[in-house]
Amino acid sequence: MSAPSQQAQHHYSVSVEWQGNRGSGTSGYRDYSRAGVIRAQGKVELPSSADRTFHGDRDRWNPEELLLAALAECHMLSYLHVAVQHGVVVTAYEDAAVGTMQQVGQGGHFTSVTLRPLVTLADEAQRELADSLHHEASELCFIAQSVNFPVLHEPRSSS
Repeated sequence: MSAPSQQAQHHYSVSVEWQGNRGSGTSGYRDYSRAGVIRAQGKVELPSSADRTFHGDRDRWNPEELLLAALAECHMLSYLHVAVQHGVVVTAYEDAAVGTMQQVGQGGHFTSVTLRPLVTLADEAQRELADSLHHEASELCFIAQSVNFPVLHEPRSSS
């Protein structure tokens, strides 16, 4: 009889503070700013807002961008991990991720995200293997495994 697998739990916390009261609170849809700040202990504050489409500040991060960034970064970190496991030496990594959100009434949801990683290798002869690792990385990415829409991969080539 084998021992049960050990499952670890990891806990995270952030605080979000709305900074958009212009003196009359939410007395009307255009009477308040969507400005906020996201904080985590020991980290730089992240200025936040709604998307410009929803009366937000384009100079601040919005939730849609943060979700896209979380997926792209999680995939990158998972990819680097599987690259090491397969003996693929990555010397640079960039992603130009895009996401599509469908608005339905006053709400909505993401319908897909496409990650477009550009991976530079120490040995270009490993390109086919390196490109195939994106599937394995996606399976390991906690964020990709937590969303209910497809997260696609379109590896790009620097040549």
